[in-house]
Amino acid sequence: MKNSKQDATRKVADAKKTFLSGENFYAHHFLGAHRMEEGYVFRVWAPNALAVSLVGDFNDWQDTLAMEKDEVSGVWQITTKDAKEGDLYKFKVRQADGRELLKIDPFAIRFEKRPGNAAKLYQFPEKKWRDGLWRGRTKRSNPFKRPINIYEIHTSSWKHHEDGSPYSLADLTEELIPYLVEKKYTHVEFMPLMEHPLDRSWGYQLIGYFALSSYYGTPAQFQDFVEACHLNNIGVFVDWVPGHYCINEDTLPYYDGTPQFEYTDPDRAKNNRWGSINFDLGKPQVQSFLISSAMFWIEMFHIDGIRVDAVSSMIYRDYDDGPWTPNHEGGNRNFEGYYFLQKLNAVIKLAHPEVLMIAEESSSETPVTGLIENGSLGFDFKWNMGWMNDVLRFYEMDPIYRKDHFNLLTFSFMYMMQENFILPLSHDEVVHGKKSLMHKMWGDRYKQFAQLRNLYTYLMVHPGKKLLFMGSEWGQFLEWKFDEGLEWGDLNDPLNHAMQMFTTRLNDFYKNQPALWEMEDSYDTIEIIDADNTEESVLSFIRKGKRKKDFLIVILNMTPIERRDFSIGVPYPGTYQEVWNTEMQEFGGTWTRHNEVCQSQSTKFKEYSQVITTTVPALGAIILKPETINTRKR
Repeated sequence: MKNSKQDATRKVADAKKTFLSGENFYAHHFLGAHRMEEGYVFRVWAPNALAVSLVGDFNDWQDTLAMEKDEVSGVWQITTKDAKEGDLYKFKVRQADGRELLKIDPFAIRFEKRPGNAAKLYQFPEKKWRDGLWRGRTKRSNPFKRPINIYEIHTSSWKHHEDGSPYSLADLTEELIPYLVEKKYTHVEFMPLMEHPLDRSWGYQLIGYFALSSYYGTPAQFQDFVEACHLNNIGVFVDWVPGHYCINEDTLPYYDGTPQFEYTDPDRAKNNRWGSINFDLGKPQVQSFLISSAMFWIEMFHIDGIRVDAVSSMIYRDYDDGPWTPNHEGGNRNFEGYYFLQKLNAVIKLAHPEVLMIAEESSSETPVTGLIENGSLGFDFKWNMGWMNDVLRFYEMDPIYRKDHFNLLTFSFMYMMQENFILPLSHDEVVHGKKSLMHKMWGDRYKQFAQLRNLYTYLMVHPGKKLLFMGSEWGQFLEWKFDEGLEWGDLNDPLNHAMQMFTTRLNDFYKNQPALWEMEDSYDTIEIIDADNTEESVLSFIRKGKRKKDFLIVILNMTPIERRDFSIGVPYPGTYQEVWNTEMQEFGGTWTRHNEVCQSQSTKFKEYSQVITTTVPALGAIILKPETINTRKR
């Protein structure tokens, strides 16, 4: 017994030491509340507090449980036999200036439901995971050479019950997972699931970095959801926000009355753009806190990837709207954020190489993906915000002007291999007056659907992984509302229903065409046929797989004029069959039959010696596949 107590004391001492040095990536194992034989032990880091007390249901919220401070680590501790599972609690902190505040437990794994924010004592039930086959397969596969098609979701606004209440995680397990399977997605990505006090923030202003929001359900329900996804061959990504946090004073800000989690410089601490507080990412204790949070979500919930939000705000001092101070070199690099992200990715990839680290980053000055030793931040994938902005601007444009702005459609070909990209048509593009994707499209309703089919086809055939926000798959016309369910009634309309079927078929086409993902980390995956046909506004290129005969010819018509007897060069003599046409009647178009099989002719077209002639629908896209070709002659 004596030795076991000594071992426990030694472990706590080691945990404190590594927490202070920024090397404790499991800080949640000793900070927060933990059930022991002698009762619950509570620990909180508040180095400059004058006093800290534990208050909760177990002592009628009275100031009777004073905590003891370890002067070296700044960690306060108390053990009580009176606390039991389900009790609510907070820490009463006498801050450095003498002011007393009730503060949340930063390491709580459960909170009461809003509007309250007291921590709740909770024990994870023992779970025998059944997703070993999925996890083993994921570890053995190469994510850069497999299809990744992500359905992005805001948990509480995907679908509501008849009484207006949002679906819980248990409801989503029953309905969302079959929907993902039916619609042929490979992954689902959740906007932040961590505890946050205001749904209007969409989860991007957190208070609980280790707690699933009680608004969505229980941690056990999310474990079951992830397991069910894996059993149905669906991966799960979660958004995470390590750059800034909720400004509410009873949560993390100025926890002990001094800059504790945040920068000492008030200009660097305050995030003016989002009305939040920035983490001091150079502080070792903050690094331990945040990396432990990432580890917690990966290991407790078996998630397949973390999408790190707002990376630009973490690596540039001048990203915010307020005043900023140059770094010691006179530049705008936030070295603390830069090195923290490298450290985060190094730690996660060492422990869990199969987990994908994804950056939402909007600049081009900093290498984001690739090897850290080559100067990058070390992420696996980066959202291609440039592609998204250029392409949506192009599709919103009256076609009469598109020939003068064709570079918006093609500029991404110049840099598409500089990073490992995800092409996002995300929630950010369908709110705040930006209009839904459907509403962005030019023209009347029929033309809008035609262009949406064209856009989604371009998304699928352009190198890069794919992401589409919920509701966009059927062309919801209204902007997304975070506090309401999607407009599922739209599917009673034949055009919306056809659009949903189109997206499903397109997702399936993508999954079953290796040319669209097998070599997309190399320029060998694409060959431009004609990106200069600005007068007719038609773009054509080839996507290629590993095998010589495995390629697709893509032709996109960006005008409302049908292009008959349209000729382009092809790499080999032979026949080519149309395998995709966005204007088929079943998709909401007017075509009842595909184009006839094309026989190539020996005619010069740019560097090609073979040409095919076909018809390209107005505002449509077609894809052709070689049927019988001679690959020895080009």
